[in-house]
Amino acid sequence: MSQADLEQVLVWRNHADVRRYMYTTHEIGLDEHRKWFGSAKSNPDTHLLIFERDGQASGFVNISSTRCLEVADWGFYVAPDAPKGTGRALGKRVLTYAFGELGLHKVCGQALGFNERSIQFHTVLGFTEEGRLRDQHFDGHKYHDVVCFGLLANEWEATVEVIVE
Repeated sequence: MSQADLEQVLVWRNHADVRRYMYTTHEIGLDEHRKWFGSAKSNPDTHLLIFERDGQASGFVNISSTRCLEVADWGFYVAPDAPKGTGRALGKRVLTYAFGELGLHKVCGQALGFNERSIQFHTVLGFTEEGRLRDQHFDGHKYHDVVCFGLLANEWEATVEVIVE
């Protein structure tokens, strides 16, 4: 991701269909978005990526190592108007990058308990549900569970051949 992608990513992030599944659901302003980008971009353990499909930007991914360099958290979303199958293509490509080029041992993900599509998405990609944090997130109105996932490099290698585009 570069400075040139900033406004497109902000439009995606602020779209109601994306925003409702985030920990922060307010509409993000351009100044707040620029501050986040500057901070994330200056962290060598954070990788901000734009996923392209058929030459078209169609998703965003954040891979961040916080505990140790070989274990990272990921977050992602696809463009709200992206064609069906974009999410799965993004997941497969990014995990191949994470375990191959970045040499990660483990990728961790989280989904709000009501986000059934994200929970299923992680499962299809080979992640294991490692826990459920009950009533972990308060959205200003209601508490929600947070479902925690993990995928090890050797599990990805065994899974990647089975995943169909």
